[in-house]
Amino acid sequence: MSKVELRANLEKLGVHPSKMLGQNFLLDSNLARAIVADSNPQKGDHCVEIGPGMGALTEHLYNSAASRITLIERDHRFVAALKQRYESSRVRVIGGDAAKIDLRELYGYGPIKVIGNLPYSASTAIIARFTEALSPASSLVLMLQREVAQRLAATPGDDDYGALTVLLGRRWCVKKKRIVPPDVFWPRPSVESAVVKITRRPIQEIPPCNEAFFHDMVRLGFSSRRKQLGSLLKTSSSRWLQIVTDLGYPPTIRAENLNIKEWSFLVNQLSLVSPESKEELFDVVDENDIVVSSQERHFVHVNKLLHRAVHIWIFNNRGELFLQKRSYWKENHPGLWCSSVAGHVSAGENYLEAAKRELFEELGVNVPLQLIHRILASEVTGQEFVECFVGIAEEPFFLDPEEIETGAFFHPRLIQEWIDIHPEEFTPLFKVIAKKFLNEPECLFKSESLGHNIPFKDLKKSN
Repeated sequence: MSKVELRANLEKLGVHPSKMLGQNFLLDSNLARAIVADSNPQKGDHCVEIGPGMGALTEHLYNSAASRITLIERDHRFVAALKQRYESSRVRVIGGDAAKIDLRELYGYGPIKVIGNLPYSASTAIIARFTEALSPASSLVLMLQREVAQRLAATPGDDDYGALTVLLGRRWCVKKKRIVPPDVFWPRPSVESAVVKITRRPIQEIPPCNEAFFHDMVRLGFSSRRKQLGSLLKTSSSRWLQIVTDLGYPPTIRAENLNIKEWSFLVNQLSLVSPESKEELFDVVDENDIVVSSQERHFVHVNKLLHRAVHIWIFNNRGELFLQKRSYWKENHPGLWCSSVAGHVSAGENYLEAAKRELFEELGVNVPLQLIHRILASEVTGQEFVECFVGIAEEPFFLDPEEIETGAFFHPRLIQEWIDIHPEEFTPLFKVIAKKFLNEPECLFKSESLGHNIPFKDLKKSN
């Protein structure tokens, strides 16, 4: 689209570019086509465009093989035109700020591919939103200010290497694709832009650690670049000397000297959180669920001995079910979605005691629980006898980083559609329980004290 055509189309809409929103419209159709190609939309993909505006990227995305497209536009002046031109069973238009969007709106259709020409002032906030633990994004192809792109893709020792580089780089790989001159935009920006592609690291490349503690330590470490890291982190001199010796550095190192893996090692040494212990004792049971002995977790799992577990479904008062995404540290089904809480019955516990303990340990809440179902041990359950409980609670929860990667409340219908389309994203046992109860969640609540406020009838009528 030429500048003359763009201005004419804007005039038809009665729109002038907003400085407050940082609007610079792309004129180069070949560049737009290349950016969409970088995202590699394929059949079955759900692609999300941030800030479609006048549709420079949208047109090429619409003509791609992508099976589902979501357009997120903050400027209300463009939303109606986008809906009129593109909205269909394949394309959805959301009016709102991408940096604040409820990510749950993007679930149910598998991982998403994000694409966008981002406003310079909002780029870091949008990137943070779409790369957080709850994000379903598998990749992001973004055009942003060149300076920000350099910070994202920097390496240790670079002037641009900082907290943003490390925090993003722990889970994501960043690759600069091309530099974009100012004259391909209108209005013309005063600085160069760059296109970057951000992709998830393979799970095996992500060192396990306490995510919140990692974030705090990295922010603190880069808070004063001239200071030595040991003094900023306030670690005892003897402990610091041991850590840096293990890393192969002198005690005088600064934050920018460490690569991302070294930062993860450092944080794990400073943190009290460590990967799941294999020394926990389980009761081993016979085919009638009678305790016959107690053995360590690892021994029980390796030898496929019969043992016990609990699953808990927590609903809120809107009738939404909380799902957790299992930590990547877990021995079984790492990174898959599961019941609100799931865990083993420790030696000497009964099922209800274990359910209450797990609920408090994983979510930080203590609410009445009701037994709803019992599942016999089998290969599907991992040789576990399972008792299933239900309860009602409201956020905020305090998620245990050893157990839970992330979690959120979801509409039961969305969960069912999600399972139908992408069953591989859920644990086998959760799918068994969901098949029995998810379509009729009201049948879970036999006690009025647990379920009388949940609007299940309204849920069935809603979209």
